Amino acid sequence: MLWFRLGRPTGTAAVTSGVSLFNWYVALLAISGIAMIAMALVKHGQSTTARSINFIFGAVFVGYAFYLAFLFDGGSYLIFFQAFIVPVLMAVNFFRNRTPRPKLTETQRAWREYQQSEQQR
Repeated sequence: MLWFRLGRPTGTAAVTSGVSLFNWYVALLAISGIAMIAMALVKHGQSTTARSINFIFGAVFVGYAFYLAFLFDGGSYLIFFQAFIVPVLMAVNFFRNRTPRPKLTETQRAWREYQQSEQQR
């Protein structure tokens, strides 16, 4: 976590790098948030809890990006570089859970039905 202060720096290089970093951070927050919300809206392969967590984190990311982009007047702001680990982990979990189930052959399907009927007795 880093603290940055936007204001009136004395050098041109400081202005360019500070504003550039700020804009990149806001853009990455927004993109990460939108990606997490999109993953939350896909119902296939995820539990309700995973979808809810994706949606909550995505909304927080988009909300903070909106705040920094449109409501923030300057001064100090926090950059959570660790926050970009969360979208990566959620994307890995999302694609891992979307692996298709293996298709059963007729023999396998009949065997599973037989096993289930034996268990119900």
